[in-house]
Amino acid sequence: MGFDYFYGFVGGDTSQWQPNLYRNTTAIYPFRNNPGWNLETAMADEAIQYMKQLKELAPDKPFFVYYVPGATHAPHHPTPEWIKKISDMHLFDDGWNKLRETIFANQKRLGIMPENAQLTPWPKELPQWDSLGALEKKLFIKQADVYGAYLAYADHEIGRVIQAVEDLGELDNTLIIYISGDNGASAEGMLDGTPNEVTYFNGIPVPVKAQYLWYPFWGSDKTFPHFATEWAWAMDTPFKWVKQVPSHFGGTSQGVAMSWPGHIKDAGGIRRQFSHVIDIAPTILEATGIPAPDAINGIKQAPIEGVSMAYTWDKANANAPTRHTTQYFEMLGNRAIYHDGWMACTTPATLPWQPSNAPPPDIITGYKWELYNLQQDPTQFNDLAAKMPEKVKQLQASFDAEAKKYNVLPLDNTTLPRWNTPRPSLTAGRTVFTYSGELTGVPDSAAPNILNKSYTITAEVTIPKGGAEGMIVTEGGRFGGYGLFLSKGVAGIRSGKPVFLYNFLNLKRTTWSGPELGAGKHTLVFDFKSDGPELAKGGTGVLYVDGKEVDRKSMEHTIPITFPEDESFDVGDDTRTGVAMLEYRYDVPFKFTGKIDKLTFKLEPFKPVPKTAPESKAELAPMEAPEPDPIEEPEKR
Repeated sequence: MGFDYFYGFVGGDTSQWQPNLYRNTTAIYPFRNNPGWNLETAMADEAIQYMKQLKELAPDKPFFVYYVPGATHAPHHPTPEWIKKISDMHLFDDGWNKLRETIFANQKRLGIMPENAQLTPWPKELPQWDSLGALEKKLFIKQADVYGAYLAYADHEIGRVIQAVEDLGELDNTLIIYISGDNGASAEGMLDGTPNEVTYFNGIPVPVKAQYLWYPFWGSDKTFPHFATEWAWAMDTPFKWVKQVPSHFGGTSQGVAMSWPGHIKDAGGIRRQFSHVIDIAPTILEATGIPAPDAINGIKQAPIEGVSMAYTWDKANANAPTRHTTQYFEMLGNRAIYHDGWMACTTPATLPWQPSNAPPPDIITGYKWELYNLQQDPTQFNDLAAKMPEKVKQLQASFDAEAKKYNVLPLDNTTLPRWNTPRPSLTAGRTVFTYSGELTGVPDSAAPNILNKSYTITAEVTIPKGGAEGMIVTEGGRFGGYGLFLSKGVAGIRSGKPVFLYNFLNLKRTTWSGPELGAGKHTLVFDFKSDGPELAKGGTGVLYVDGKEVDRKSMEHTIPITFPEDESFDVGDDTRTGVAMLEYRYDVPFKFTGKIDKLTFKLEPFKPVPKTAPESKAELAPMEAPEPDPIEEPEKR
């Protein structure tokens, strides 16, 4: 919002090989028929071209660019060249415990961490590297190599953007604020990592042996990978905890570098004043001399609460007290308060690498509080809560005041119920959806939700002479979803067959199929009766063609929580990645070459899960071993 031009992906993350990409408000697909295309490079190219264009059109006009690549948020998608370069360096071969020691020693050597900083202990919940077997170590090293390659690749592309600023002759006249991090490093790969991050959001771990099916392709478009939790803890050295944990710096602390030659004269200087991401906007406003607006288009604006960091640029203020004196933190009920060098925080009551729907603790009484003097203990090593209970109470009161002031209340520490809470949307309360023709790029929030319920999909189609092929309706893609389509076939063989395919998170695919359709009008029906309403329950699906049952199969499990967020609901085409793998495989785009006269979804009305039903989405029955990706060498890029 507020920018003249947008180029990027929509959502929390996306494939860098086939991203959910937009130019302004129009979906674009530059990766099609473009081997080797990757969003990391494309985004840098776009930023460089945009700055060049602005400079040529209005040489005296300043520009503002907010450049935000996907790295290093999952999926980790570097190019093969970067994977080889980093793998050849053997940076991670000694494991996560040794890596922490190496990182901490480098932080001390560079002065990033002060002399009084201590390395926090390794948690008992996570295994030591030396306790692992050879099979685990090999896989985990591959995960870290690809992550490291992704970071190095992104850093290289950022360097290209900065070089472009210099080539334009504007480096000395440009304030550059570089922030490196994804909250804290993410533990959302679970204890063993995963070739498909969407498995985490559905509470389904992928065993180490099964992950070896994707080992040769790790980081390619055949994976949506995330490394093991233990790497995340190591990447947050010297702090405790990880992303999703706002109470500790392992979940919030980011590396920041600022450059503005002629204005910031202490090149290489280190600053330790407490600052927060809300301080970025005030810093830019002060640097540009632009006051924060009281109103925009007649709408009164809330005040900008951050504090400019420009005061830290002067070398004389290197050790000046911070001007950001108080800051609350909160996520899913876990919380903290910083005030004048002290930090009180709750001990996380749940582990972010173990997604679960188990009842959370009482939001007020179910949390232990910790206390740290950050001036003496910058890594939250020495908990003083037991020695200074009055200080804890004082800071708890400060948190309550800040939480009330900034609309944090009421606190909510639920996870899955919060995710599944109905919200106002185009689909709220609807059980019947009707479409015709072609409609693509519909987000999940505006699509019929078939998860954890019975449903019927009816497609009335007209097939031309010579037959037809293509997607009738789909949501999701390679890493989870479904599709109703007419098969492509090979050399005209098995083409035009009606197929319904359910892709269970790229772990298991179930297909229903019927005979090839001749010219004329036909009605296809896929009717699914769920064994639910519990999460991930399977069921029985029946495919009908012109009123006749042609295939019946049962599935042990269905996707419980979410389809991939970077895919879309498409009618009459498939726009990003295909749901099929080996059987009935097709290339995208996969336009339907017949005519969709009418497409109808009928959904079973919402039924709450019985209170006696198992609730933990992490305790689903064991899945069958995943199917392999196509048996082929990784594509040359």
